[in-house]
This record gives sequence, C-alpha cells and structure tokens, in this order.
Amino acid sequence: MKCVIVDDEKPALDLLESNIARVPFLQLAGKFTNPYEALSFLQSHPTDILFIDVQMPGLTGTQMLSGLKSTLQVVMVTAYEQYAVAGFNLDVTDYLLKPVSFERFLKACLKCQQQHIARAGSATPGTDRNYFFVNVEYAQVKVNCNDVIYIEAMRDYVRIVLRRDKPIVTRLSLKMMETRLDGNNFLRIHKSYIVNTSTIISIRNGTVFAEGYELPLSENYREAVIRKLGISQ
Repeated sequence: MKCVIVDDEKPALDLLESNIARVPFLQLAGKFTNPYEALSFLQSHPTDILFIDVQMPGLTGTQMLSGLKSTLQVVMVTAYEQYAVAGFNLDVTDYLLKPVSFERFLKACLKCQQQHIARAGSATPGTDRNYFFVNVEYAQVKVNCNDVIYIEAMRDYVRIVLRRDKPIVTRLSLKMMETRLDGNNFLRIHKSYIVNTSTIISIRNGTVFAEGYELPLSENYREAVIRKLGISQ
C-alpha cells in the first residue's frame, strides 16, 4: 500500500518513515513538511494511506483533507487530543497521539489494510450489483441493498439497520460503506448516517423520516439531499 507522510516537524517525519519501513505491506511514496506540496503530490499520484499532522503553518491537516479524494485512507498524527472530534467528523481511518509507539502505529496500519482489502472485494462503483458483503464474527455476510433502511456510524464500526432482520454491526467506516453503496439508491444525510432513499417517507425541518425511524438531517448535507430527491423549495 502506497503511503504519504505530511508533518512540519522533521523528527516526527523521520519516526514515521522509520516505522513505515518496518511494515512489509507499506511503501513510502512521499514525505513532506510543506502541506501545499503534499496536496499537489496527492492530487496527481495514486496513494492509499495519508499520515498527516493536524497543526501545520499555512494549511492545517483538516483544511487539507477537505480537498482530497474520499477514497484515501487518512491517519491523523498529532500531539493534541482535542482534534480527535475533527478526525471523526472527517471519517479518518485512525487517530494517533504523539509520541506514537510502533505497536500503536502497526495497529493503525493493519486497520488500513483491512479496509483496503474490504474495498477491493466490494462492488465496483457504478455497477448494478444490489448487494455487498461485510465481515461479521469472522464470516462474510451478504447484505441486500434493498433490505437496508439506514446505516449509522459508531466510531470504528457501522450499524446496518435492515427491514426484516436484526441490525448488523461490522468494523467499517461510513466512508467505506459509501464506496460499497455507490451506484445504488443511498444518500448521506449526516456525518453519521446514510439512508436508503426508497425508505424515506418525509422530511421535516432537520429530520428524515424513514420507515418508522427518525434520522437527523445535517445542514451540511441538506442541499444535496433536496437536490437528489428532486424536492421543490
């Protein structure tokens, strides 16, 4: 897996480079102290994982992430614990606090690898495949898209609420779920929720009503939801 490091502190950059060299499935594609140079590189070079500091002069890590592809797996590396909330809102794969031990670093890398493998085995975006598989208790469980009402993020896991069966909980990010559902009738309505548009009964103020469930509609997604559903304003 090709990875890039962005950190304005050279000691932190060197430590991450050393740790990457110890992980067999990682390949360092670039390292940068300047976030603008890193952004330019990432926009033109295929990359699987981005290890990025949050506090950098000129352009913060969170600002930089807003301009990157959603398929890129991001591991935030920072000395400030309060940025964990920002990381969660941006659907980062993991969040590491400096100083980072190799054991903790490896755990983050394995998590990235697991999601990379899951993505490779999922439906190709834009296809008509109406199902996907998720890992549940060491088994690959098939989920029919038409059976899904909504999907909720639960930190490192997602909960898939179904029409007829009990909910399924699996270790995936909501970003990964979006990749699997691409081309199907699903819509992101909140940082923590994706809904099957065929289950939507009504929308009132900041709430989406979907087959007996009341789900929050974020202002950040409201315009896209209204446009997708063809609602006149």
